[in-house]
Amino acid sequence: MTLLTPSRSPAAVSKEPVPKSPMRRKRGTGARKQLTAWLFLVPALLVFGLFAWWPIVRSLLLSFQRTNLVEPAVWVGLDNFRTLFDDPLLATAVGNTLFFVALGLLIGFPAPLVLAAVMSTVRRGAGVYRFLVYLPVVIPPVVAILLWKWFYDPGSGLFNNILGKIGLGPYPWLESSDSAMLSLVLEATWAGMGGAVLIYLAAMVSIPGELYEAAEVDGAGIWRRIWHVMLPQLRSVIGLLLLVQLINTVQVFTEPYVFTGGGPDNATLTVLLLIFRYAFQDGEYGQAAALSFLMVLALALLSAVYLRATRSWSTS
Repeated sequence: MTLLTPSRSPAAVSKEPVPKSPMRRKRGTGARKQLTAWLFLVPALLVFGLFAWWPIVRSLLLSFQRTNLVEPAVWVGLDNFRTLFDDPLLATAVGNTLFFVALGLLIGFPAPLVLAAVMSTVRRGAGVYRFLVYLPVVIPPVVAILLWKWFYDPGSGLFNNILGKIGLGPYPWLESSDSAMLSLVLEATWAGMGGAVLIYLAAMVSIPGELYEAAEVDGAGIWRRIWHVMLPQLRSVIGLLLLVQLINTVQVFTEPYVFTGGGPDNATLTVLLLIFRYAFQDGEYGQAAALSFLMVLALALLSAVYLRATRSWSTS
């Protein structure tokens, strides 16, 4: 006897749901995850674009216009840039800014590294020293500058009083065009190096102690251990802080504005202070925007050179 099993028609078979393959399920899950990520990202992009990118685009448009921000702007093409390059103060401001950057690299850049190397050897009271080093960072910049302005006072200032005890001075720290910029750099270094010191200390802690021990077994002294072990391990941190130092010093404004107002004889007039004068003293917003745009281009070029120069550091 033959057992016959009921056969299903092709139409009935086609109506049954076809199970999805694992690959299709994986693609669907991935697409949903990407959509969810974009939904969370869009508000942040809108806020960032409104408050960060739109001002840059607006400044670029403003550099080609003449406006007093009340009446309708007039399109003037490259006239703002031509007027800018005809201003003799531009060369003075660029030269002073580069001088500030050079002094900042010479004095302000190695100081945190040296201080961090010394502090890393301290075993007792390390927390107190770290607090004292970081304390100037939490002081409002204007308050710190006014404090140092009293230090630099040619009559009753702290520095001239101390130097007077050993028969030196008094020196016109801020009143002389020869020493005014150096005075600004000293204060800026004191006020800003606390953060860099803590970053260096954190990076030094991450260096394996076996490297120092191996160098010591090979007879390396402290300077050779610093040069051949510590500095190569810190090169990515040093490079990053170097870029931050360059950008911060190029954008220096508070120190020359509060200390000297750009004087004496424009000896401390920087690019950012010149932009401030164009915009809020002369009412030339187009020239201020044009100079700001050139400054952004210079900093972008500097950052690109840095990234290209340090690309191999992250892969080695």
